[in-house]
Amino acid sequence: MKQTASTILMIRPASFGYNAETAANNVFQNLPGAEKLPLIKEKAIAEFDRFIETLNKKNIEVLVIQDTPSPPKPDAVFPNNWFCTLSDGTIAVFPMYAPNRRIEKNNDLLQMLIEKYEVRDVEDWSEYEAESLFLEGTGSMIIDHENKIIYACISPRTNRSVLEKFATAHGFRPFLFHSRDEQGTDVYHTNVIMHVGETYAVICLESIPAGTERIALSQLLISTGHEIIPISFEQVRAFAGNMLQVKNKKGKAFTLLSRTAYMSLTKEQKTILQHHTTLLPVDIQTIETIGGGSVRCMMAEIFLEKK
Repeated sequence: MKQTASTILMIRPASFGYNAETAANNVFQNLPGAEKLPLIKEKAIAEFDRFIETLNKKNIEVLVIQDTPSPPKPDAVFPNNWFCTLSDGTIAVFPMYAPNRRIEKNNDLLQMLIEKYEVRDVEDWSEYEAESLFLEGTGSMIIDHENKIIYACISPRTNRSVLEKFATAHGFRPFLFHSRDEQGTDVYHTNVIMHVGETYAVICLESIPAGTERIALSQLLISTGHEIIPISFEQVRAFAGNMLQVKNKKGKAFTLLSRTAYMSLTKEQKTILQHHTTLLPVDIQTIETIGGGSVRCMMAEIFLEKK
């Protein structure tokens, strides 16, 4: 069982913009001034294309899917929320909080994966949307594939019951906890405050108010062979929790993070991380400022075997 994927899927945006529906509980989004609106889409596409260029230069395999302009999908650039793949041959499609994000679910994309890879099953968990129960993919869940653990903080977008059912269905142990920002608001996605690589874990421990949960989480990470690199609330706001470790075609491990996140890390944190991995920062300032999601949210890992 491998923790890091060597293929990722990304969606080139067609209608990127501020999404008022998701802003209800995503404190990372910023409403742009009217004068900036015409430029936002072009800037986001330019940032996306430079991101792909960076991946290609490092020999990291990426499947790029072009989003369709109609219907407009402002958050299509964040596909990790609506589907994920597992190495047991499963593609899972998830129940989404915002109605205007549910239209991102793309049967053509799923069909392409079925044609290219060994897919045993496509599971659709979307029926929970009718009950207002949500589980937003690898935004909600930090999956330790190697140790069969799913870490998740409970929030309006991460329902305990749906998560436990998903974990049980795939033989994962769920580790659920509560995470809040400085204002006491539930953190909406676990991948805002936490990233688990092969031998390290980045986490904002101060966002976990319950001491028992904080200690148990730390102990579990250490016992599964992860060195913990704590980050502050300030670094969380700079998207330092929103990283993803991937491997290139030669098996070299890179950890992708935004330039904002990279600049927020201390020299000591960078040194520790670089013992475990190679940091690869990309500049996506428009996407993360307006969309409220960063580098990790833009990548869906492909754990399926090629045909």
